[in-house]
Amino acid sequence: MINTAKILFTTDSQVESNSAFMQFTDSHPSEVFLTYLNGECIIIGKTGVVGSTFEDVRMLAGSMAKELQKAEVAFAEVHGKQIIEAFSSLEEVGVITAFVEGWYLGGYDFSTYKSSKEKAQTELQIVKGEKFQASQEKGKLRAEAMAFSRDLMNEIPSVLNPSTYPEILKKEFANTSVDVKVFDKAELEEREMHGVLTVGRGSIHEPAFVELRYRGDESKPLIALVGKGVTFDTGGISLKKGKDISDMRMDMGGSAAVAGAMKLIAATKLKVNVVALIPIVENIPDNTAVIPGDVIHYKNGMHVQVGNTDAEGRLILADGLLRAGELKAKYVVDIATLTGAIVNALGTKLAGVFGDETLANELKTIGEKNGDHVWPMPLVDDYFSYLSSDYADFNNTSGKGQAGSIVAALFLRKFVPENSKWLHIDMAGIMQGEDKGYYAKSATGFGARLLADFTAHVSNEN
Repeated sequence: MINTAKILFTTDSQVESNSAFMQFTDSHPSEVFLTYLNGECIIIGKTGVVGSTFEDVRMLAGSMAKELQKAEVAFAEVHGKQIIEAFSSLEEVGVITAFVEGWYLGGYDFSTYKSSKEKAQTELQIVKGEKFQASQEKGKLRAEAMAFSRDLMNEIPSVLNPSTYPEILKKEFANTSVDVKVFDKAELEEREMHGVLTVGRGSIHEPAFVELRYRGDESKPLIALVGKGVTFDTGGISLKKGKDISDMRMDMGGSAAVAGAMKLIAATKLKVNVVALIPIVENIPDNTAVIPGDVIHYKNGMHVQVGNTDAEGRLILADGLLRAGELKAKYVVDIATLTGAIVNALGTKLAGVFGDETLANELKTIGEKNGDHVWPMPLVDDYFSYLSSDYADFNNTSGKGQAGSIVAALFLRKFVPENSKWLHIDMAGIMQGEDKGYYAKSATGFGARLLADFTAHVSNEN
């Protein structure tokens, strides 16, 4: 094991003054590489082709952390001034935060069920970094929140399910400024949360609904974050046809995003007023499961025909949106791994955002800075006719085979509180990442930073 490595960038004088180094650097295909200089272990990051955005900083830091972790290096040293000079076009404090955030996310590894020993994460030491202590701490907290979201998404269904998920959240937020309230099946019935009750009927695990409440500043408008918590989605009676649907344990990615956001909000003591609303179910076919053609009567008087039990996410989010209305939230953001259609539209690099156009564009700007990219999508009113039903107010799915993500958003809009500003984020395409930069080939943890930064943004405007 190597005890310490030194971090250098192609902008450093030690690299620029060494012609052999520069020649090797220019020809090396990777943006980072390990080598030796005067007997020291060195990792060099190319900054001539990266560094124009904070996301580039995070990606390079993550790649460096991965390389050193593979080499079993215990510590890595870098001078704070070197990081700033390497990314001189960016604001100093933000660069340090982004580098630290990318570093610790790059070392993330979910290896709970692997027999091979997990390699320890390489500890980052910023020499003479006292000036940037707050920035370093902020970077670590952001990485921890996103890693928490990843852990939830990566966990297996026998460990994380409607019976255990509320307990996991209670444990995580014990001794924090977040209050946790859990509605069990009896309370769901009392509160007429019929969407959650209906979707969860086939599972051996009773459905639940969790509220996470943070009161950093109650003079600020209440923001409700609603996250889809389907801990496993078989499709129900409308069974999925894929050969391997094991990634459907990540169908609770929306709930992981709001839980991670609440962790970050509390850890950074934001002056915001926010509640996270998490409907939790397992969508399983059984002799008690909801049958296509059944009708759900919602608390707001709406009757919804269940045309397809695999369009279950919107059925439980509806209850979350109605609850946001009961709490009189001024801003409501729901997030979910909702439709395959959004993947066809936007691919796997960004999520779609629907709703208030001004807020959607503001969210896009936030995502461009923090790495959780979204793209504003249209709400075409005429497409709501695709959900027509002969014997209910509307259906939960369309038979048209087009505009699926827009139709799903239009469904949800029917349950949005009248006086709220609303956004819907469809993150189905971005729930899993590739092994690159600060991402691993597993859950991305998308949304934790996005939602936390959004709550800070709108709260600062009020």
